[in-house]
Amino acid sequence: MPTPTKGARLGGGPAHERLIIANLAQSLFQHGRVTTTLAKARRIRPYAERLVTLAKRGDLASRRKVMGVISDKGVVHVLFTQIAPAFAERQGGYTRIVKVGVRKGDNAPMAVIELVDGAESLKQAVVSEAARAAAQGSEAPAKAEKKAPTKKAPAKKAVSAEKDAE
Repeated sequence: MPTPTKGARLGGGPAHERLIIANLAQSLFQHGRVTTTLAKARRIRPYAERLVTLAKRGDLASRRKVMGVISDKGVVHVLFTQIAPAFAERQGGYTRIVKVGVRKGDNAPMAVIELVDGAESLKQAVVSEAARAAAQGSEAPAKAEKKAPTKKAPAKKAVSAEKDAE
């Protein structure tokens, strides 16, 4: 764990700060990705990576330490049975922080913290969403173009098969 911060805490007092970080870590393991302020994302990263390292051990003592931090047994089960085995060969760096701009109300810098080997990375999600939007915009011409080559390709195979038969 890094050295504790000096001065102002995230939520006011040190106990509230611990609860904020623990709840963010729980949400990260539950959903795979959390959008929060950049300061909170940077504070949660070493905490979440330490919990993944404990889960990789897989013993009862590690499970009890994680249960002391994360209150939801279902999330702890997912952490030990799904997330930790996915990172079995990785020696660290289980999370990624991506800056996403500023919050409209108070201009606070926002970031997305996500598990690296999650279902889909943030960049892949943006690319797939753009591809879906492009497909919806040009749906009719794309279908017409797709049908023409698929009909020609089997016809060529049939002609070549007839030539082979002769």
